[in-house]
Amino acid sequence: MSGPRKAKTVSRIRTGSFERRLSMTRAGLYAGTRVASHMATSWFSGSEQREQRRRDMLSKQARFLVEELGQLKGSVVKIGQMMALYGEHFLPEEVTEALHTLEDQTSALEWRSVERVLKDELGPDRLAELEVDPEPIGAASLGQVHRARRLSDGLELVLKIQYPGVDRAVDSDLDAVAQLLKVARLVSFGPEFRDWLEEVREMMHREVDYKLEASTTERFRERLADDPRLVVPRVLWEYSTAHIIAQTYEHGHSVSSEAVRALPVERRSELGRAALELFFRELFDWGEIQTDPNFGNYRIRIAGESGSDSAHDQIVLLDFGAVQSYSKAFLGPVIQMIQASYEQDLEAVIDGGVKLHFMKREWPEDVLDKFGRVCMSVLEPLAPANYNWPDYAVNADGQYRWKESDLPSRVAREAARSAISRYFQVPPKEFVFLNRKLIGVYTFIAVLRAEFNGEPLLRQFLYGDTGSNSH
Repeated sequence: MSGPRKAKTVSRIRTGSFERRLSMTRAGLYAGTRVASHMATSWFSGSEQREQRRRDMLSKQARFLVEELGQLKGSVVKIGQMMALYGEHFLPEEVTEALHTLEDQTSALEWRSVERVLKDELGPDRLAELEVDPEPIGAASLGQVHRARRLSDGLELVLKIQYPGVDRAVDSDLDAVAQLLKVARLVSFGPEFRDWLEEVREMMHREVDYKLEASTTERFRERLADDPRLVVPRVLWEYSTAHIIAQTYEHGHSVSSEAVRALPVERRSELGRAALELFFRELFDWGEIQTDPNFGNYRIRIAGESGSDSAHDQIVLLDFGAVQSYSKAFLGPVIQMIQASYEQDLEAVIDGGVKLHFMKREWPEDVLDKFGRVCMSVLEPLAPANYNWPDYAVNADGQYRWKESDLPSRVAREAARSAISRYFQVPPKEFVFLNRKLIGVYTFIAVLRAEFNGEPLLRQFLYGDTGSNSH
């Protein structure tokens, strides 16, 4: 696993709510005055011109705000990133587009400040057991990761170190970002937006709870211990604290690396199957799902390379900070919709959508039908072989070609062409996260350029069918 190029460093993370608020209020007020002057000049334009000017102004506004947020780092950046990922139903498109550009790898905290955190958290004696590389292998918005070696036995490990003060700044930062969006007139505050904001708050508190993440990591490691295709690092509790997670260093290649691309299609497809099966286990068996589909959370370990003692190529799972638990009351209708889609039972798909509160019984029949069919089309790769698949999505052996199928954009185009958008409700927040995860799994398999049919795996989980996919 190669580390990033030497990043520029900062001497501290600005977490004092006063200086943050000052900076953000300044940005918000500046943004607000730009909106006001834009509205004043808009009265003299035609409606099309007005709409274009409004969009241009929103884009400019959002880019300006993102520049401000990016300078702050810490939880503000993470909040911005979460809003970009999950805010498409609540924020203008221009705002989510700009928030997507918030860069995680901008700057690392300088070693002197990191070393102080390590000494405070572990104590000098415990820290003396480790040789820690001062150069981080990854720097994100809430913390950074350093490689280390235990001197007594040479064990390689990584330390995920939280930036000082970010856990205490979550609430004030989230309130400040929300206020900023309000002052800048980029969002209207309705009950749905407030609910969603509270969900982001809950997620942020989970993200900075390193003890929770460490115990979740161990739980997943135990669950997957018998699966030779998946690797979860082992937590080293003696070097872990409320602000540090220590775990074994697990080498591997990035998903999109040359080494992975060069694998034969059968091996890449086997990795794709493992990823799909993991998602099904999370959904059907555990009700606990890792909802952050960022590819940085996965590495591919190739069988036969030095350091690999497995006959299988393996997926290394690296981050369990965004694991969500789902109730049976929520998962029941989700699984109903999956099964009904597989069985081509449109009425049962619609019934599941109504139970999940993003379809309404009183909608016109044709809208409900169309919406149900769009939901069903999402399951294309899991349908019986060659079931209405486009020619370009099938290989010579009748297997589904995940990348060539271009399914996510076809589904999006289909949804946009229909009248759905006029009726579409803001879906329950749980569904937003689940949908994001599903798209993430599909994209992961597409990046691997895997070619296989998902039906046997789905049948295994829906009906207990066992076949060649069980291990």
